Amino acid sequence: MGIVERIKEIEAEMARTQKNKATEYHLGQLKAKIAKLRTQLLEPPKGSSGAGEGFEVTKFGHGRVALIGFPSVGKSTLLTMLTGTHSEAASYEFTTLTCIPGIIHYNDTKIQLLDLPGIIEGASEGKGRGRQVIAVSKSADIVLMVLDASKSEGHRQILTKELEAVGLRLNKRPPQIYFKKKKTGGISFNSTLHLTHVDEKLCYQILHEYKIHNAEVLFREDATVDDLIDVIEGNRKYMKCIYVYNKIDVVGIDDVDRLSRQPNSVVISCNMKLNLDRLLAKMWEAMGLVRIYTKPQGQQPDFTDPVVLSADRGGCTVEDFCNHIHRSLVKDVKYVLVWGTSARHSPQHCGLAQMLEDEDVVQIVKKKEKEDGGGRGRFKSHSNAPSRISDREKKAPLKT
Repeated sequence: MGIVERIKEIEAEMARTQKNKATEYHLGQLKAKIAKLRTQLLEPPKGSSGAGEGFEVTKFGHGRVALIGFPSVGKSTLLTMLTGTHSEAASYEFTTLTCIPGIIHYNDTKIQLLDLPGIIEGASEGKGRGRQVIAVSKSADIVLMVLDASKSEGHRQILTKELEAVGLRLNKRPPQIYFKKKKTGGISFNSTLHLTHVDEKLCYQILHEYKIHNAEVLFREDATVDDLIDVIEGNRKYMKCIYVYNKIDVVGIDDVDRLSRQPNSVVISCNMKLNLDRLLAKMWEAMGLVRIYTKPQGQQPDFTDPVVLSADRGGCTVEDFCNHIHRSLVKDVKYVLVWGTSARHSPQHCGLAQMLEDEDVVQIVKKKEKEDGGGRGRFKSHSNAPSRISDREKKAPLKT
């Protein structure tokens, strides 16, 4: 029996099992088995020479955004309108067969937008080019899930389920669970609050399913069984997702109003060029990019080419800013002057731990280099002359 068949068999058993206090331990073990099988499904087959055929897309710009959706929802048209890069669009499905990148120039930054082929139900099991699409999506900073406003809401649930099956958690934060494997000592289970979904016995059973018999587990929130399995697996990625409802020009105003009020959702129309500026603003807000302008000593700030930082790519402190310019710059920093919203007064003397905000101006003051000599003038303590008489240069004999 293959991995896909075993997953379906366990899912059918979970559907048959009644959910109550007596069966929660059995259901927890079944969830752990499914998570292990799905992890095996993503691994390359044994004996294969390489990882298989994929999309070769070089990272470019200050951020990366991936377009995900069913075929013929307007992903290629949206890429063409936002970036100017031509992506073939037609009335038939699967027009795009590979990954097409484009660049969005917005707020003095460059954001890479990827038009990916449409995925179908069962993409997590390898149908279509689902695995390649999802692999590229994991390398992005945020995901734009493009949906057809005239279709049912089931498309959004199907896509979310397919992405969660391969370890992508949309608009969720990592669970506050501390987990560490140990060599000896058994399993240590603790919590800082009352737990309603997981108890010590269920935690032991899930860890034994993974053949883990020595570990330390600490719950800092009332997490569920799925959160515990995600922490044990350790390969989950938590990403921000914006739900983009295209083709609002073919539905009624009541449906448009209902869709626009949903969290993390934007309604647009590529055909009539409606609300694209709101989509860019929402994308910018979700990525959390921070523009920092530099100011050389004694000169005006340079507002043409900012240094772009983000919490997902390194951090937004003064030390991260210095490392972005050059790795050795941190050692030479004496102090930093900051103008902007992060400073209490302008300018503010800051250290390396200062958090920077968007459109701050930073001036780095470096330490003065010490002179080679230990003193000045006649009190100079260091001499460049050789220490041994034999090493001194002999003068040429005088001509007579």
